[in-house]
Amino acid sequence: MTDNETTSEKKRSWELLQLPVVPDHRGNLTFLEGQHHVPFDIKRVYYLYDVPSGSERAGHAHLQLRQLIIAASGSFSVHLDDGHHKETVFLNRSHMGLLMGPLVWRVIDNFSSGAVCLVLASMVYDEADYIRTYDDFRKTVTHR
Repeated sequence: MTDNETTSEKKRSWELLQLPVVPDHRGNLTFLEGQHHVPFDIKRVYYLYDVPSGSERAGHAHLQLRQLIIAASGSFSVHLDDGHHKETVFLNRSHMGLLMGPLVWRVIDNFSSGAVCLVLASMVYDEADYIRTYDDFRKTVTHR
C-alpha cells in the first residue's frame, strides 16, 4: 500500500478464476497448467474430503504461500480476511477456483456431503510459513 492509498483502496488478496472447460456430451473436462491458468508453479497438491458435518478446516494464514482452491466435488464456504477486506466465497462449481495470495486468513466450512476441496499450492509444505493464530495474523498484517 502506498502512502496515498487508504485501507479501503487496497486490492483484495484473492480472486475467483474461471478455469477452462472442454464441454463434451460424455462429461466436461477442466485442466490447469502452472504459470498459465495458475499464476505460479504448482509445487504441491492436496485435497480435503470426508469432512464431518459442522466441521471447519484451515483456520490459518501463510507468510508466502499462494494457493488455488477448487470445489472438485460438492460445495463449501471459504471465509477470507487479509487484514483490509473480509469476504465469504461459496465454491460449488469445479470450473471455478479461488486464487489466494499470501497473508490471507482462511476458514473453510459448510462442506456438503461428498465435498472434495482440491488445493494447488506454490510451495512444498513448510511449517515455518504458517501463521496459526488469528492474533498473530493480525499483528503480522498490521506491521506490513
